[in-house]
Amino acid sequence: QVQLVESGGGLVQAGGSLRLSCAASGRTFSSYAMGWFRQAPGKEREFVARIRWSSGSTYYPDSVKGRFTISRDNAKNTVYLQMNSLKPEDTAVYYCAAARDYGLGYAYEYWGQGTQVTVSS
Repeated sequence: QVQLVESGGGLVQAGGSLRLSCAASGRTFSSYAMGWFRQAPGKEREFVARIRWSSGSTYYPDSVKGRFTISRDNAKNTVYLQMNSLKPEDTAVYYCAAARDYGLGYAYEYWGQGTQVTVSS
């Protein structure tokens, strides 16, 4: 049974930092890509970062590029999202997800329960 468990969310002031963790279990993820998404109230879910587990290559949308960093720890089967220079508009529930890595687009099949990030102004 695959499980993705996020942690590390909380309340932080604008300009501050948080590190989210996603502990993955239930299968080998070496052939997967791991993504972070977020969803704010009344808004659609937004992609914020992706890492290919095998190569470690990463991808970010412009909205977070230079502020967010995704990484993985193979030994701990854990993916991280380091978020710096946080803005009030980063406030959302953040989700970790896993997709088989075929290198041609990603259909995320496993999702975590989410962790709340609130950035105060």
